Amino acid sequence: MKIHKGDDVIVLTGKFRGQRSTVEEALPSVNKVIVDNLNIAKRATKQSGSTMQAGIIDKLMPLNASNVALWCPKHKGPAKVGYEIVDEKKVRVCRKCGEQL
Repeated sequence: MKIHKGDDVIVLTGKFRGQRSTVEEALPSVNKVIVDNLNIAKRATKQSGSTMQAGIIDKLMPLNASNVALWCPKHKGPAKVGYEIVDEKKVRVCRKCGEQL
């Protein structure tokens, strides 16, 4: 998966189309990402032990990774990701402008 934790992304489709945020968690086994302050659902929970609070809580739900794209700061738009070898390291680059992501 080409999107990692901490990346700036823009949502391409769905209810949050056009909004920018950062990735809190990447789930490559199911091809999903959890994005900060987007796709929040209300969940009713029971108290389990003394630490977890009971009641209705806000929970961040995952988005499919194909519905978000990396944000390229150079041309200020969504980036298709390519790879280059720089100093024997594999780095991600924007295919449109060549900027390292």
